[in-house]
Amino acid sequence: MSTSQDVENIKLVAAERARQMKLPYAGALTPAEAHALMQAGAKLVDVRTRPELLYVGRVPGSLEVEWQTYPGNQQNPEFLQQLAQLAKPEDTLMFLCRSGVRSHYSAIAATQAGWHESYNVLEGFEGDRNTSQHRNTMAGWRKAGLPWVQG
Repeated sequence: MSTSQDVENIKLVAAERARQMKLPYAGALTPAEAHALMQAGAKLVDVRTRPELLYVGRVPGSLEVEWQTYPGNQQNPEFLQQLAQLAKPEDTLMFLCRSGVRSHYSAIAATQAGWHESYNVLEGFEGDRNTSQHRNTMAGWRKAGLPWVQG
């Protein structure tokens, strides 16, 4: 379990990353930092599609709210309403997707809607593709060896 000092240090580092990257939300976290904050009570919001969660894997204890719907990959018009059913504005929210792109936009939307402690989890669940076009080899939640389940 992380101490309150550890949590504050992680948030400070994440906020500094956000300043450097000119991000419009509270911060950018590595998967390991997100896991530590999750253990300390922050809410991890997985914004991938239902098929991704079912077939690729999910993080135990995460909240699941699709940013884009499947099929079609259209933005979920009920994203903020569904998020509001699971999280209060004062909650610390960390958004996770496959590689960190949809979660970036989710963190922006949540911040604009009043969740001021919104973070993006860099690298996502699977990370970017390698030169062979495969994920899970260079970065991401799974590559970091953090808890996940499949099916």
